[in-house]
Amino acid sequence: MRPAEHGHRERYLDAALSVLFDRGVTALTVRGVAEAAGASTISVYTRFGGRSGLLDALYERTFDSLRGMLEELPPQSPDGVADLLDLAMAYRLFARESPARYALMFERPVPGFDPDPALRSAVVRTTFGLFIERVQRVSPPGTDAQTAAYQLWTAMHGLVGAELMLASRTALPEWFIPPTDEANARMYRCGVTAMMTGLGLREL
Repeated sequence: MRPAEHGHRERYLDAALSVLFDRGVTALTVRGVAEAAGASTISVYTRFGGRSGLLDALYERTFDSLRGMLEELPPQSPDGVADLLDLAMAYRLFARESPARYALMFERPVPGFDPDPALRSAVVRTTFGLFIERVQRVSPPGTDAQTAAYQLWTAMHGLVGAELMLASRTALPEWFIPPTDEANARMYRCGVTAMMTGLGLREL
């Protein structure tokens, strides 16, 4: 792809992210993205082939953003468990930054949109490879680090997903934790730590 063409493509993806952050998934139409980019709808069709192609490209971009955030974490310290917990906490912050973006990545908020399987495989391999590396570092001998990482991620996903869902509804403090960021962060940290302990992840 020529540099100029790449720049135009990134312009549309920046516009799509802006729409996603500001107006949510339902606003991710070809017309909505074109207007946000200050361009015509035909130019979006020309570059992405339609809404599905645009959503595939945006899906890839969201995982690029997650990977970039994880890569910006401090270099590995002597405490591998603390490093893994730091990654887990960064993941929560990423989800909270834009629930709509998080939903596009891990749920089915757009009727009929199912990311291309090859694309899904690629983004999982490149993004969660960083996660698997940190799990492997604190896994006992013989542990399948990929399986352990998946199990830990499901706990993280469940905890942050519940947090985002509850935040979108009227609080029921008599049934759930107080709706404060501090309380939610503490609950998330405790849940992730418990899962790490159950998986036997520890300093070796």
